Amino acid sequence: MDVTPYGWQTMQDERIERDEMGAVRVPATALYGAQTQRAVENFPISGLRLGREFIRGLGLIKKASAVANARLGALEPEIASAVGQAAKEVIEGRHDSQFVVDVFQTGSGTSTNMNANEVIACLASNACGRKIHPNDHVNRSQSSNDVMPSALHVAAVELLAEQLFPAMTRLEMAFRSKAREFSGIVKIGRTHLQDAVPLYLGDEFGAYARQIEMAHDRIRCSGQALLELPLGGTAVGTRLNAPREFCRVAAELLSKWTGHAFREAENHFEAQASRDGVSMLAGALKTYAIALTKIANDLRLLASGPRCGLGELGLPAIQPGSSIMPGKVNPVILESTLMVCAQVMGYETAVAWCCAGGQLELNAMLPVMAYDLLEMIRLLAAASRNLAERCVEEIRANRERIGRMTEQSYALATALSLEIGHAAAASIAQEAEQSGSTVREVARKRSGLTEHRLNELLDLRRLAGGG
Repeated sequence: MDVTPYGWQTMQDERIERDEMGAVRVPATALYGAQTQRAVENFPISGLRLGREFIRGLGLIKKASAVANARLGALEPEIASAVGQAAKEVIEGRHDSQFVVDVFQTGSGTSTNMNANEVIACLASNACGRKIHPNDHVNRSQSSNDVMPSALHVAAVELLAEQLFPAMTRLEMAFRSKAREFSGIVKIGRTHLQDAVPLYLGDEFGAYARQIEMAHDRIRCSGQALLELPLGGTAVGTRLNAPREFCRVAAELLSKWTGHAFREAENHFEAQASRDGVSMLAGALKTYAIALTKIANDLRLLASGPRCGLGELGLPAIQPGSSIMPGKVNPVILESTLMVCAQVMGYETAVAWCCAGGQLELNAMLPVMAYDLLEMIRLLAAASRNLAERCVEEIRANRERIGRMTEQSYALATALSLEIGHAAAASIAQEAEQSGSTVREVARKRSGLTEHRLNELLDLRRLAGGG
């Protein structure tokens, strides 16, 4: 395909591009132009790039803007059509390799916005045989200051719906299935990592399912804030150089194309200057990471050993666990999940810092904020799906070991305290500990209770809330 647009001068492997600052050498086959090349040279920082989801969001914003401009008489229909078709190619991921600007760049994301404008202008120019200008046409009625946060909102909302929420639902359902499977298994509870009164193993797994369900609800609620789009506020929220109805029309188009109810921001000055909705969503994602951390650590403890630890659960053996100890199997999926959670919590700190870093009419920390937020969503989605598929769905209960340990617990003396008093029950527990006997065995000798009443009081199913 000829990627050299109308009016460009070429020379071997490079071509000369010009902007208001002068001439720049650009790779001859690049779809981008001078401003993108300047950014590549100015920001050789990390090698990190805003990813597929964000590029798709940018493409959607550019296509919606072109159509809205045409409808409102701000752009010639032929030009708008060419821009829209080129943006469609960006949406489809056909030119991701042309998005080359480092994440650590100009704080408003102007370089990435111009990267999109130049790529789309090049494609549109070639398609219609006339010069399409990156600023005058592709960026009409827009500014980097409203495009970049709008693209982030679109990308985050889509990523939540398409990746994270299905993964969370699968993980929740996996725990609910195990809760039903383990519903009749009485085990000893633990508080302060010490023996406590019995409960059902199914209730523990039901609690995990509920944690995920509640995290899902929090994230969904927080994500609603991102349905408001700053688009159309242009530089500072005054809508300078944009038709009054521009954002409303563009938001309606985005809603139609994505299935999400995007709408114009109620206050463009607030929408331009602050990223509070992003901060709220990042906080909800961090809370989910905290929940996953607790769950993963619980499962590691319950499966510890397996012979010299708690050993109540059996995890699926999916790979050898040691380079030196034959037969050792480690809880690798849970460890992987915990590392994801650590990374997500670090990302949330960065996002919060970036959200707090705005001054006056603009937050100039947008690119790294966008990268970290989308990575939080993507990592949590992948980890949730992997945890469900490769661990939770295959967990088994070691019923015999659970029953044996539960009967041995001194905490069963709690069930006697209402009948014989706290002090007498404590004395029975202490003797059981010192003698190595069970609470039931000591109580037969010392409690004065009949065998029938003793069995009633120490009925494990009743103690676990089942009778």
